[in-house]
Amino acid sequence: MAFVEPSADVSEHSFIGHGTRIWHLAQIREGARLGENCNIGRGAYVGPGVEIGANSKLQNYALVYEPARLGAGVFIGPAAVLTNDTYPRAVSPDGTLKSADDWTPVGVIVEDGAAIGARAVCIAPITIGRWATVAAGAVVVRDVPAFALVAGVPARQIGWVGKSGHPLRPDGDELVCPATGERYIKDGDTLTEARAV
Repeated sequence: MAFVEPSADVSEHSFIGHGTRIWHLAQIREGARLGENCNIGRGAYVGPGVEIGANSKLQNYALVYEPARLGAGVFIGPAAVLTNDTYPRAVSPDGTLKSADDWTPVGVIVEDGAAIGARAVCIAPITIGRWATVAAGAVVVRDVPAFALVAGVPARQIGWVGKSGHPLRPDGDELVCPATGERYIKDGDTLTEARAV
């Protein structure tokens, strides 16, 4: 069974997985699907039709606009924003107020295990690769490879991280996680997990 704080605004037309917790003033819109054991912080917003995988966390005031898709085990930091409008305007060129019919939403995809730091902004349409880390305050305007560590405005890759989130260290022809000992192989602009022998 899910827990929903009484002050949260959760659409009866959303799906909330078993064990998910939704806290004070959070809003979950119609058609949103949250997997089991998620944690949705105070004041967080989940737009219509957004999909969030199991064991994911949206910290306080995170804003996830439709049609975002988040994998399992994703972390969205406090006040982070996943946008959905390539050319944002309140009005059309003739000055009339734009409506939902006047634009096509585009989404951010965040793959399994990835983490978006506090107050980071992800400008759709982009994909954040699995287990990647977006540093706090970064503005991401292009795809982020799996296991990449990006920071800055605009965000640029500054290293690689393992599943623990710790920066990887070189060890011969491989990179190693100082926290877990997991090993990775770099091939051009991609990183893959080394196969156990």
